[in-house]
Amino acid sequence: MSEVVKPYQAGGSKKTQVGKMFDNIAPYYDFLNRLLTLRIDVLWRRKAIGMIKNKQAETILDVATGTADLTLEINKQLKPKQIIGMDLSSKMLEIGRKKVAKKGLNNLIRLDQGDSENLQYEDNTFDVATAAFGVRNFEDLNAGLKEINRVLKKNGQIVVLEFSRPTIFPFKQLFNLYFKYVLPLIGKVTSKDPKAYQYLYESVQAFPDGEDFLDVLKETGFNSNQCKKLSLGICSVYTGFK
Repeated sequence: MSEVVKPYQAGGSKKTQVGKMFDNIAPYYDFLNRLLTLRIDVLWRRKAIGMIKNKQAETILDVATGTADLTLEINKQLKPKQIIGMDLSSKMLEIGRKKVAKKGLNNLIRLDQGDSENLQYEDNTFDVATAAFGVRNFEDLNAGLKEINRVLKKNGQIVVLEFSRPTIFPFKQLFNLYFKYVLPLIGKVTSKDPKAYQYLYESVQAFPDGEDFLDVLKETGFNSNQCKKLSLGICSVYTGFK
């Protein structure tokens, strides 16, 4: 089991602290994503949704949807009958709902507040489940993935986009300098939360990426699991089937 890294390291569960952190940084989240990744995060989401095999999927769950960027990309590419995005943070969802409403998609997209490790949906409900930069924040990674497996239909697909650790010299060393020192400094000044982007670095270091995450997918009931690295290994797309 990976090390439990919390945003604030004080008392309280990781789940509670993560919810507080995202509520704190919600107004700055989209801006910082674009700034700190030079908008490459948009391309990452596009590629992740492009790896969904069932292009006729009718019901899709986006776990840890945040401000609904991935949910909106799902609609853009696949046009399913229903997309449900869920997240722990009420402030992130407020922003997501405004974006959905602005595009006139309230009849298609619903955003729910909820717990990824205790999903409020029935067994065998969704054709596809996705998560972008969210599973790393689960308090219990295995429990969250088992819940996703539970609500997927038979042969349903999971698609996870998550940060990973580059291994190619010298890009690994250069990126680590940026990720450990520069990015947290920009995040601290811009988001007014000194811990949030330090937590980003620490949580990525603790996350079981690559083959280790494929093993976790297998342990939690998924098969035919694959990993595709993006941008020299800065992040990865993981796919599997129930």
